[in-house]
Amino acid sequence: MRTELVSEPSDPAHPNEDFAGVGLPASGQGGVLVVLDGVTPPPGGTGCLHSVPWFTARLGGALTELTVSLPDVPLADALSLALARTAGAHAETCDLSHPRTPQATVVTARWSPDTVEYLVLSDSALLMESPDGTVTPYLDDRLALLPRSALATDALIDANLRNKEGGFFTAAADPAVAERAVTGTLPRSGVRALAALTDGAARWVETFGEGDWADCFGVIRKEGAQALVDRVRALELGDAERTFLGRSKTHDDATVVFVEF
Repeated sequence: MRTELVSEPSDPAHPNEDFAGVGLPASGQGGVLVVLDGVTPPPGGTGCLHSVPWFTARLGGALTELTVSLPDVPLADALSLALARTAGAHAETCDLSHPRTPQATVVTARWSPDTVEYLVLSDSALLMESPDGTVTPYLDDRLALLPRSALATDALIDANLRNKEGGFFTAAADPAVAERAVTGTLPRSGVRALAALTDGAARWVETFGEGDWADCFGVIRKEGAQALVDRVRALELGDAERTFLGRSKTHDDATVVFVEF
């Protein structure tokens, strides 16, 4: 088995808000990957004493441990347990009902000798390659399908769309949000390799249109995860005025995890 993990902050002077982990059980019979993309809050309060990196570290660590130690618990249930554990760590000091309480997107996959399970919540991406080379993206596209007018301001998003019916969902403080994730199970024989990307790395496809998901997977497989992040950084630097889709920031934290069975 080959595993590769790259996570690069948007700015070396600022903490990385992403989380990435790979767990390989001592039995050697499977493994898990977990990727979180912390949501950078707008200026103003979040109701929380803690930073986004604190939250992603807590939630990512809990989710990695639970998905490894509880192999028979479905991924959505493991996420719910991890959210409850994380919320419990700061419920007495922070307002977890605040719409900008620390939160994150989630991608996790777990494989055994027989199956590959997956979970995707919000706009990070999971790509799976079949033995014949076909690459299939597993996405939660609710945010992407919303009209741009509905996303005009942070206030509109928070009031009408964030973790609301008809909008989109992220992992924050409510364990029930795990039920909103895109989940599924595939036969292990049908998956040769997989890759998880935060949207900072997925910009190569979704923002700059340098190729489709299969092309993106090909870059990771042939050149490595760091090569994809380097390509994204070069594209960002070449578009410092952020003309592509009105990007809110030149760079974003970028994380790629690759696993080949």
